[in-house]
Amino acid sequence: MAVLIFKLRYVPDDEAQDVREILLDNNIEYYEASEGLLGISLPGLWVINEEQVDKARELIDEYQQLRQKRVQEEYRLNKRTSMDMLKENPVRYLGSILAVILICYFTVYLFVQLR
Repeated sequence: MAVLIFKLRYVPDDEAQDVREILLDNNIEYYEASEGLLGISLPGLWVINEEQVDKARELIDEYQQLRQKRVQEEYRLNKRTSMDMLKENPVRYLGSILAVILICYFTVYLFVQLR
């Protein structure tokens, strides 16, 4: 009997493709179920041979751990703080802050004038 090994709902395309390739590279027989015409079925990868389930789970778990580390590192490298933006382009940063202050001022000013 087939066993659901990997759910595909809300999974990025590149991750799903990587998992497919891992299964193919390790000669693990699987089939893919789509979400169906109405989108209510569970899309996923199902391992056909029950003897290969443990190996498939190990491979997928290992891949996801590596992917998690890689994505966290990319996020850490791409994260920008306000100070980073100020250092990169101080005129644009200060201009944006000035624009926000002016918008707030004129918004409050109009309500105060209506009294």
